[in-house]
Amino acid sequence: MKIALIGYGKMGRLIEQLAQKRGHEVVLRISRKNRHEMTLERLRMADVAIEFTGPEAAFDNIVRCIEAGVPVVSGSTGWLDRMDEVRRLVTERRGAFFYASNFSKGVWLFMRAAEMLSRLMAPHEEYRPAVEEVHHIHKKDAPSGTAITLAERVLLHLNRLTGWSATDEPDKLPVHAHREGEVPGTHTLRFDAPIDSIELTHRAHAREGFASGALDAAEWIQGRVGCFGMDDLLRDGARVKREE
Repeated sequence: MKIALIGYGKMGRLIEQLAQKRGHEVVLRISRKNRHEMTLERLRMADVAIEFTGPEAAFDNIVRCIEAGVPVVSGSTGWLDRMDEVRRLVTERRGAFFYASNFSKGVWLFMRAAEMLSRLMAPHEEYRPAVEEVHHIHKKDAPSGTAITLAERVLLHLNRLTGWSATDEPDKLPVHAHREGEVPGTHTLRFDAPIDSIELTHRAHAREGFASGALDAAEWIQGRVGCFGMDDLLRDGARVKREE
C-alpha cells in the first residue's frame, strides 16, 4: 500500500517503521509544521490515510481524506461528538472510514471480557462498578477514548446506571483518569462490594500493539465502503481463521 501518515509523532513514526517492514510505502507525512501540504492532490497519491492527531485537528483531517476519496483509519480521540457528521459524509461520498479508540487486539478482547463480566454482575447490585485508566503525561484528553468506550460497553448491561461520569455520582459509572510518567495505557474495570472486589485489567507494555493494529485496519479497509471498527476487523479475522 501507499500510505499517508497524518500525525507524525511517536505513533506515526512507529507505524512507518512497521509499514516498511510489511513492504508498504509512506508517500505523505503530515505534522503540525507542514499541515498546509495536506492537499486533496497529495492525499490522492495514497491508497489509505492513517490519522493519529489531537482533538483539535482530527475531524478536519478525516473530512479532508474522505473528500479526497481516500480510505482513512483514525485513532484520534476527543472529537467524537462530531462522529455523526463523518458518518453522513462517508455515506454521501461512498467513502471508507475505520475508527478505533484503541487498535490493540488485546484491548478489544478485554472489552468483550468486560461485557461478559458486566452481564454476570448485573443482578448483584451490592457490587459498585468503576472504570480506571492510567496514561502517560503527554496524553491530552481525559478520560481516554478507550476508557469511554469501555464505560459505554459496561453500561449496555447495567440498567441501574444512567451513564458515566468523571466524578462519583450515585446513579452513574465513575471513570477515573490518571496521568503518570510514560505509561502506554492501563485500563481496569472494577466491581467493589463490602466483602470483596473483582477486577479485570488490560495493561499495554509498549506502543507496538497500537501501531500494528492500525496497519491491520489499513490493510483490511482496502476496497470496502462504509464505517467500520475493531469489532468488524476481529470478526472478519476470526471467520478467515475458521475457514482455514
